[in-house]
Amino acid sequence: MEFLTEYGLFLAKTVTLVVALLIAITAIISAAHKDKGGDDSDGELRIRRLNETYRKLKDAIQARMMDEHERKAWQKRKNKQEKAELKAEKKKLKSKKSESEVATETPSRVFVLDFDGDIKASDTDSLRKSITAVLSVADVDKDEVVIRLESGGGLVHSYGLAAAQLDRIRTKGIKLTACVDKVAASGGYMMACVADRIVASPFAILGSIGVVAQLPNFHRLLKDNKVDFEVLTAGEHKRTLTVFGENTDKGRQKFLEDLEDTHGLFKDYVSERRPSLDIAAVANGDIWFGRRALDVKLIDEIRTSDEYLIEACDRAEVVSVGFRRKRTLPEKLGLAASAALENTVVRLLSAFRNQKIQ
Repeated sequence: MEFLTEYGLFLAKTVTLVVALLIAITAIISAAHKDKGGDDSDGELRIRRLNETYRKLKDAIQARMMDEHERKAWQKRKNKQEKAELKAEKKKLKSKKSESEVATETPSRVFVLDFDGDIKASDTDSLRKSITAVLSVADVDKDEVVIRLESGGGLVHSYGLAAAQLDRIRTKGIKLTACVDKVAASGGYMMACVADRIVASPFAILGSIGVVAQLPNFHRLLKDNKVDFEVLTAGEHKRTLTVFGENTDKGRQKFLEDLEDTHGLFKDYVSERRPSLDIAAVANGDIWFGRRALDVKLIDEIRTSDEYLIEACDRAEVVSVGFRRKRTLPEKLGLAASAALENTVVRLLSAFRNQKIQ
């Protein structure tokens, strides 16, 4: 046990030294990076062709189900077919009278965007840039945008901005479809209702068209301990409810009025975008699972996003578009140091736990 204790202390000192060195190196590189005026904040746009992805999945499982002889014969036929299709496509292009004729026959496209929402709708900036990129090339008459949406809602102003980004697509006249596999509630549903069509899985959670605010109040605790807390404001409604001050009935009434006004704006927003919806029946803060949501017209179809996109591959070129900010070298080093420290701590705890059990 004495040996293990000394070894543990030695290892802890070593880890501390390594982490300190990494932090120092990160700080130096960060300073140098700023001096050079480097800026990776714009990030990069990542594009993935889902038609090719699904085709590879299909080919892979087909190949695995064959023996070696069948697989070789199948691969030979497949290669021959691909060559014939490529040759036919080239011949077709050569027979066109002009480039404008070729351009008019480009296939329709389905642009797929993803939004994974937290309470602050932190993914909004990436969504904004992805939408800007898609709108610069999308054809109003032929193309479609699909947003794969997952969010339980959050801050009103944050989700209001996220929904406004989707409104840009609708304003341009481009078809917008929202696919919900798990949840689109509260602010998440505010975003989903912008779409021309909402598709959800059988047990996805929809709705929660309501507004909630809650906060603790420590006034009595402070008062019992003879601690004064003063709130000074200029403006009658600058503060209504506080965490540490004494709340009044007048302040509570104003706070409730603000909540009701926000709820009214929420209902109006949903009603404008889904006029067939009985807003009075669904805007009570309740939630509905997929099939029940279809009954009350919160959604238009029961189907998973995979089903929708695989079918779309038969009629269009399906392209996943996502904006990702490039991590700077200091950020990468910081993540590496964090992961190394976490793994070391876990291993140490596991080693001591096993030693104790033995």
